[in-house]
Amino acid sequence: MNTAKKTAICGAFCALLLATQYVFNAIKGVELVTLLFVTFCFTFGGVCGFLVAVAFCLLRCLIYGFFPSVMVLYLIYYPLLALAASALGKAVKNAPALRQTIIVTLFSVVFTVIFSVIDCIVTPLFYSFTASAWVAYIYQCAPVCLIQCVCVGVSVALLFLPLKKAFVIIKRRIEH
Repeated sequence: MNTAKKTAICGAFCALLLATQYVFNAIKGVELVTLLFVTFCFTFGGVCGFLVAVAFCLLRCLIYGFFPSVMVLYLIYYPLLALAASALGKAVKNAPALRQTIIVTLFSVVFTVIFSVIDCIVTPLFYSFTASAWVAYIYQCAPVCLIQCVCVGVSVALLFLPLKKAFVIIKRRIEH
């Protein structure tokens, strides 16, 4: 895939991620960015995933504001997720569809928990929380994380294969 095509697909996908996050932002716990991003990185690889991760992290600040703790959280988490999902895609690319779906679903749920864990470290450090405020923050994050894990588990289990199929079709058309 040449540089112009790679840039175009990364830009279009970044716009899709931003739109998805914006549309579902008002509903606590509904989280479709992970489904889209993991499937994209699984299909298009680590380079495209990393580029989208950094662009997504920086461009979302235009919508939600430039909060240093959130920028650090996103700039740690999304590039890590991009590289891990890409590696997973390479590792299980020849596995049967059901096995791929189960593995990617578990992977996505685990990474949703990792996001919350990183948030529960980064945010309190940035704002110099006291120990009791830190514990309160963790307790406040736990129910949202649980809801997000359920949402991610269900959405990935149901939509990973059709979304991957669509991305594979797009990738083939771009490469030719």
